Amino acid sequence: MSTQKTVRQQAGTVEENALRLEQDKAEQIIEALNTELANSYVLYHQLKKHHWVVEGAEFLPLHEFLEEAYEHVEEGADVIAERAQALGGVPVSGPANQEERATVEFEGEDVYDVRTMFENDLEMYGDIIESMRDSIELAENLGDHATAEILREILVTIEEDGHHFEHYLEDDTLVLEEATH
Repeated sequence: MSTQKTVRQQAGTVEENALRLEQDKAEQIIEALNTELANSYVLYHQLKKHHWVVEGAEFLPLHEFLEEAYEHVEEGADVIAERAQALGGVPVSGPANQEERATVEFEGEDVYDVRTMFENDLEMYGDIIESMRDSIELAENLGDHATAEILREILVTIEEDGHHFEHYLEDDTLVLEEATH
């Protein structure tokens, strides 16, 4: 391990950015981006957990669906982190810092039935959708139209995946009741 320890930028600081967004505006937007980033990783870890533990008659399609969902979340998180850095900030990156910064809460280590897991996921999607809409509005109000557009693109995917969770929670199924008991 290297013994050289040169801190180039401390976490929580905002430097001047080449995108010419005023520092006070950049600070507000980076704060919002770091919240969205933290929320994304809490959701990512919950979806990943569900991917690992899902069981039952619909195992394979649910397993694959959850994998696609957490990949979407991770892709969006990467874009959010890169935008925060481009605006002169430091993306929140440590698990403890992300959990502390998030406005959503991980359901915990216990394993639940599929319906409960998906209800918990849908609830978190809803909270993240509301938060992201607020961050989009903040970016627009501060004149950062690019960040607003970036978040809109991510929001579309989050809303689509959240809607898919809603579909899975409907009561119509091809699985016979005796197969689930």
